[in-house]
Formats: sequence, structure tokens, C-alpha cells
Amino acid sequence: MFAEKLGKQLGHPTRSVAGWLVSKLLTVRNRALEESVVQISGIQPEDTVLELGHGPGLGLQSAAKLLTAPTGHLIGLDYSAYMHQMASELMKELVASGKVTLHHCDVAAMPLVDSTVDRVFHCNCYYFWPDLKKGATEIHRVMKPGGLMVTGMKLSSVAAFAAKRVMPGENWRPDAYMTALSDSGFTDVRMEDKQHKHITFQAIYATASK
Repeated sequence: MFAEKLGKQLGHPTRSVAGWLVSKLLTVRNRALEESVVQISGIQPEDTVLELGHGPGLGLQSAAKLLTAPTGHLIGLDYSAYMHQMASELMKELVASGKVTLHHCDVAAMPLVDSTVDRVFHCNCYYFWPDLKKGATEIHRVMKPGGLMVTGMKLSSVAAFAAKRVMPGENWRPDAYMTALSDSGFTDVRMEDKQHKHITFQAIYATASK
């Protein structure tokens, strides 16, 4: 029962004691991973960049620093209203300036125009999507031809959570997500072991082929 409740809060933190604790956990455990994934995503100053499941906003902070050109634009989305509010407060100045746009929505139904995003990144996110194919197809829809998607995780930690039934079903397995990406039109889908800022993690790469 506890594992199931923890899994629900990790996937969709709510404004509650449990949700607050999860937000603190995400802040402490995900900071280095988020920063590392941003660095390996190849973000250019003029890019339009999308973070999925941004949580408290740590990855948004890192990515925004790289978008130094006037045309550089950062988009974030999260299914949790609580995380959306936290990130909106953290990024309020950049949101007000128009540099950053945040959406409270489902990854399978993004309010974005086709073929407009250069880079997509996310961390510890896809395991909680009810339908990996729908999510991957929607990501592919909004990306420009040749755009790069990167997702990061510490696979050993994810597998340990899955063994305790914190993760729902089998969606946590990287091969399930990689299959969904390939079936949705992505090419060069691969997973690599990476090391950055003294942490070791796994990164899945996929290129939007159109």
C-alpha cells in the first residue's frame, strides 16, 4: 500500500504532506541528474527547448541559462498542478518576459504546434505515462525534423523502486520506451551510460525523423 501511494505521488505530486515530501526528494535527488541531462542535450542559444515532467523546475533553470539568443525559448509541462505551481514561482521572471512558457497538461496532449521544438529532455518521467506510444507519438509530432530527445535516469535506482512495486507495471523498462520511440518515427534510438558531475547515469537518445 505504501509503495503504491509513493508511486502515485512520484508520478503526480499533489498539494499534500506526501506531495511536499516528494517535491523535496525530487529537489535533492534529481538536481545533478537534471543538470547533467541538460548539458548532454546539445542545446543551442537560439533553440526552442521542451522539458517534460519538469517537477519543481531544476532542469528548467539549467536549460534557461543556455538559451542566450533572443529567439531562444524554453517550454515546460507537467501533469501535476502542484509541480506546475512550484515551477511557475521559481521561473516567474522568465515566464513574465516570455522566455519561458509553462503548461499544466498531459504529455499525450500537448498544446504545441507541429514541428516547432528543437530539443526535448526529461528525467525520471516516462515510467508514469499510462501509454508510452501515445506519449512518444506526441513528442515526435511537436519536434522539428532532426531534433534530438534525451531522457535521463539512474537505472539501478529505478529498478530498485520497480522491485518494490513503486513503479506501475513494466513501463519503467528502458526497452519498452525505446520501442515506443522507434514505433513513433524516431531513429537512432539508443541508451548510453554517461558520467557527468561525478554521477553515473543512463541516457536514452532519439532523433526525430520526418
